[in-house]
Amino acid sequence: MKKGDFIWIASLLVWVVVLVTPISREAFLVFTSSHPYLGGFIKFSILATMGDLLGVRLVKGEYIIPKGIIYRIIVWGIIGMMISLVFTIFMGGSLIAQKSGLLPFVNSALAQAFFGSTVMNLTFGPMMMVFHRFMDLYIDAKYEKLGKINLSILVDRVDWHSLVEFSWVKTCTMFWIPVHTAVFLLPSEYRVLASAFLSIALGMLLALAKKGKIEKLV
Repeated sequence: MKKGDFIWIASLLVWVVVLVTPISREAFLVFTSSHPYLGGFIKFSILATMGDLLGVRLVKGEYIIPKGIIYRIIVWGIIGMMISLVFTIFMGGSLIAQKSGLLPFVNSALAQAFFGSTVMNLTFGPMMMVFHRFMDLYIDAKYEKLGKINLSILVDRVDWHSLVEFSWVKTCTMFWIPVHTAVFLLPSEYRVLASAFLSIALGMLLALAKKGKIEKLV
């Protein structure tokens, strides 16, 4: 293990201590319940960035702080705010659809969680990944000093095979649907804790997909 690994693990342990200690956990839950958008921003900006760095470590063999790290942290924070909203939208929406007869197994918590997770990861999930990829490429292009950057340039720079074949087809369907189904079965206050740690996996998976090296790992 390298020095960076110890720093990364120590950073994770700080979060674990905060979340398993009753007093700090309660304070965390109260804060995120009272300020869901700010809570989502903080969680994802820190933990998803940790996942990003871990993905680079797995691909490159070392931790590399990317250029524009502050902007990338902000992008993750925005994604955290999005997720804070859509969790409620898709879980509540699946329940309404069940009660309206648009989806079966009304009064089944498992069915509601599965439907919410499935619809979310087949609609919002791919678009969130596109947003993240384009923002990353935009930041990269700015630091490469390519001059004026427009949407067409970013579209041409996307590795669509990686984005579609891995991020959409494999990750959204085979990983995130079952994982978020389990998360949605938790009491609402604990979904916050689960989503915080899942953001590490999200950051890592998107980093691996971005580097185009995932074929060696699956």
